[in-house]
Amino acid sequence: MTIATLVCGLVAFVTGFIVMAHMIASWVGAIGFWGGLYAQYASSTTRQRALIIVGIVGSFVGAALGIAHGGFFPRGFTLRS
Repeated sequence: MTIATLVCGLVAFVTGFIVMAHMIASWVGAIGFWGGLYAQYASSTTRQRALIIVGIVGSFVGAALGIAHGGFFPRGFTLRS
């Protein structure tokens, strides 16, 4: 789970700076953030916890940038009732 959190954090952080990749950054960042919180709860060593925090922060920043650039859905997407 530590490696998955780090990978999600890296992907979200990098794609967060690409405006057209806002959906990837938003979704991967959210998954990495919440998965990282669970990994932090289940981790057993200090080294794991340190790496998980790096992944959580990367996921959070990537998700925030993705949301700022357009959010979880494609541009122009609306939910109509």
